Amino acid sequence: MKIEGTHTLRAPRDVVWRLLLDPQVIARCLPGCQQLEPEGENRYKAVLNVGVASVRGVYTGTFQVKDLAPPTRYVIAFEGRGPQGFAKGTGALALEERDAETVIHYSGDVQVGGPIASVGQRLLQGTARMLAGQFFAALDAEVAALQKAEATGATVTPPRHGLLRTFLRYLWQRIRMLFRRG
Repeated sequence: MKIEGTHTLRAPRDVVWRLLLDPQVIARCLPGCQQLEPEGENRYKAVLNVGVASVRGVYTGTFQVKDLAPPTRYVIAFEGRGPQGFAKGTGALALEERDAETVIHYSGDVQVGGPIASVGQRLLQGTARMLAGQFFAALDAEVAALQKAEATGATVTPPRHGLLRTFLRYLWQRIRMLFRRG
């Protein structure tokens, strides 16, 4: 299964790059992330609670950030297993600076197996797009919190995420995009 898209953040590329390599930020933004621990340089162990339709479960796996070209791109290799099957693959992020914004181009190739693969390609792709959207909606909130702290000289207070908040941020972004196009 392939996934690709873009997302624009209202922040300079160096700020976005820093956030995308911060394991605490990634743990807060990644939908269903219950745990994210370093296992060496640019390698992490993760526990995620995710699902597609009625096929839900807790997955344990690893991901590694590699092929870093600061502050423009990197590749993530990941694999995970759970009671509902497995997932493994790679993803690439490329950051393009436009004025005071950063456009993130993302692409990935994911292989799934086990019961989770039985839900069908279209449902899996839709879920993957939704999870990517939720991740970027949470990252938007992280950027806003960082910019607010820098503007006021205060300490950065991480935004509250949670499944419902992240999903609502995602919906709000989609609605705003529809009105911009319309």
